[in-house]
Order: sequence, then structure tokens, then C-alpha cells
Amino acid sequence: MDIERYMTERAAAVNKALPVFVSRLKNSQPRLSEAMLYSLSAGGKRLRPALMGAAYEIFGGKASDILPAACALEMVHTYSLVHDDLPAMDNDDLRRGRPTSHKVYGEALAILSGDALLTDAFTVLLSSKYPRQPEAEALLSAAAILSRRAGACGMASGQAADLEAASFLRGKGKVSPARTKAGLSLLSYIHLHKTADLITAAVEMGAALAWAPKKDFNTLSAFGRDIGLCFQIADDILDVEGDKKKLGKSGSDARNNKLTYVSLLGVDKARRTAEILLNKALSSLDSVSGAPPAKEALAGISRFIYGREN
Repeated sequence: MDIERYMTERAAAVNKALPVFVSRLKNSQPRLSEAMLYSLSAGGKRLRPALMGAAYEIFGGKASDILPAACALEMVHTYSLVHDDLPAMDNDDLRRGRPTSHKVYGEALAILSGDALLTDAFTVLLSSKYPRQPEAEALLSAAAILSRRAGACGMASGQAADLEAASFLRGKGKVSPARTKAGLSLLSYIHLHKTADLITAAVEMGAALAWAPKKDFNTLSAFGRDIGLCFQIADDILDVEGDKKKLGKSGSDARNNKLTYVSLLGVDKARRTAEILLNKALSSLDSVSGAPPAKEALAGISRFIYGREN
């Protein structure tokens, strides 16, 4: 399977649909809609919608049938990036090669556009006309997954823990073994919630919308967790070693002295940790019943996540 072509085609479908969904939000203040579209139109790999579609297709559906749900997930992801870039958070000037939202629209409107993207993601998820309408119970399950994975039990807590960990590496000298152990525990929590929860939501939502058997749902959830952690470690490595032009961002982790696997373990050990997580995720995927091509797509996306350059 040509996984890059697969992902490009899925991303194109999402990119085409997102502005349509925003345009349907009647009576939205024009400048607010403009700020929402600015962030949504920045592009990106759209990994989460691709993962959702592949998980759905494992159980016999077509990814195009759940495009509104995929777009809703991407709206939540985009909101998190808008807020993450704010001066009070990571204070980044660039996102995907363009000035961040607050640099273009100011902090207040950037915050409000993030608020609107998060809230109206559920409008898109629950009120859209689907090519093949899911049952109401399946849609509610998907909404429950998204709200849980994005909220105080998920991504928001990961962000809060990340802020609290800002002082962890302050001081001079090498980090002691005990300090390293404590840092790894904290990092696991941060990465699990800040990044892996929304990637897990992608495969869980796809499985829920397809009425996946409980055993397969749980296995895919474990797969999402591991590949989500792998994604963040790969991101930590790229922040240090990656080509900033390809990344389209400035690499603020080192500048802000943030706690990452690289800052704690070094690049080599971080890379080995990511490889272990990738192999664990692929092993979980092997035990899922369903369509082999869709499983192959999930495996290909996983390998892309581990080996990506941006």
C-alpha cells in the first residue's frame, strides 16, 4: 500500500469539507469565522481523521461515510493547537509554516476561535447529514469518546501537567536516576493525555461508529494509546533534530526548557522507546479481526508516524 498517497487522499477530503462545515454555522461573527478558517486551512497531515477512517473500514464501512465525524475530530485538534501556541502556553510564532493565530488575529480572538472550534465540533459531529447516517446511539458514543478524551480527564489535563512540569529541568548538572524516574512518570502522564488521548479517540470513534465488537474496540484503544505515545516521542526528537523549514514551526521545546523524552533521556534512548511503542502497537493491531486492507492502512500510518520528518 502506498501509505503517503492514502493519507494525502484522506487529507484532501477533510480539507475540502472543513470550510463547508464552518460556512454552515449561521450567524457566526465574520471575523471569528475567518480566524477559525485560518487555522483550519493551515493544512497538516490530518493523521487523526485518517486513523478514524481506517478504524471504521476495518469493520466493513467506508471512510467517506463518516467524514463529518472526522472533521469534528480535526476541529478539536486544531483548537488545541491554537490554544497551545498562545503566549500563556508555548508562545509560538509559527504553526505549519504560517504565523500562529494570535499573531494574526490577536490573543482574544485566537482564544475565541479555539473555543468555537471545540464547541462547534460537536455541532458538526451530531447535527450533520452523513452520506450513510450512523445510528443515534453510535453517534452519541462517538461524542462521549471525543468529550472524554479532550476534556479534564484527557487532553486538557495533559496540557495542565505540561505547564506544571515547566520547572522540572531547572537547575544545574546531570539529572539523577531518581529524578529521571520521576520525570519519566510525569512525562508518561503528559504524553498520554496531551497527545495520545486524541489519537486514541480517533480509532475509538471509528470503531464505535462501526459498532465494533467490544474486544476489538479495546484492542484498538490500546493500539491508539501506544501509537499516540510514539507520535509524541517522535515529535520531541524532531523538535531537536528536525528541519525547521519542513516542520513549519520554530522548535519551542528546547527554547522553553521543556520536559521531553529527549531532554530527559537523550535522542538515542528516546528513539528506542518510540520503536518499542511502535512494535507494541503493531502487535495489538495483528489481533484485531476485520478487513486486512484497513489494518494494513493503520499499520502504514503507524510506521509513518515513527519515521516522519515533519
